[in-house]
Amino acid sequence: MRTLSAAAGIAALALQLLHGTRNWGATHGEAQRVLPGDELVPGPVEQTTLALTVEAPAEAVWPWLVQIGQDRGGMYSYDCLENLVGLDIHSTEEIREEWQHLVPGDRVVVVPEGYGPIPQGYSFPVAQVVPGRALVLRQAPPEHPWNAVWSFHLIPHGPGRCRLLSRSVARRPHGMGMRLANRVMEPVTLVMTRRMLCGIAARAERRFAEGSPVPVPVPTGTS
Repeated sequence: MRTLSAAAGIAALALQLLHGTRNWGATHGEAQRVLPGDELVPGPVEQTTLALTVEAPAEAVWPWLVQIGQDRGGMYSYDCLENLVGLDIHSTEEIREEWQHLVPGDRVVVVPEGYGPIPQGYSFPVAQVVPGRALVLRQAPPEHPWNAVWSFHLIPHGPGRCRLLSRSVARRPHGMGMRLANRVMEPVTLVMTRRMLCGIAARAERRFAEGSPVPVPVPTGTS
């Protein structure tokens, strides 16, 4: 009985800690703020907002953000872990012009086609692009199991600085299996996304500190 009680206590504490990291690094105002893409998923929804301060202007961060993708600039997260499961992701240390032109309707690949457990691969259609400010990725049935938005936002935060936000908005699943899958994947997603934000920030800060020219965001349209 004591063992069961201890296990229950540990589980409850773990859930509390997990809930506390759902808005990892975000202020209360940022977590409550309505952001581009939020409107694409009808309620009731579950929402998380991760955020950090970047010691570089939004215009210096955007070129790294817009390059994301398994077949593009990588995911700037834990490449070693992603490649341990065969995803073949290699995060770049350079800005490449051919990766600067995402438009609505393009896809950001996270799992390549031919990958064993998911032979069809997995990618997010681009829903909205606001150059230098917001990138909104969409997933929805029947193509995807989740009805959700994954978006990134750059908000000026004083001279030469900005806030980098990652927002996830997902319709609450009905089935027990989907709810359990969400809970199992949530800590992994939080940790990998946090690392992704840090990876983008580090690259942008380093390049900006070196005095490299800040690219002008490419106009692409927004819907």
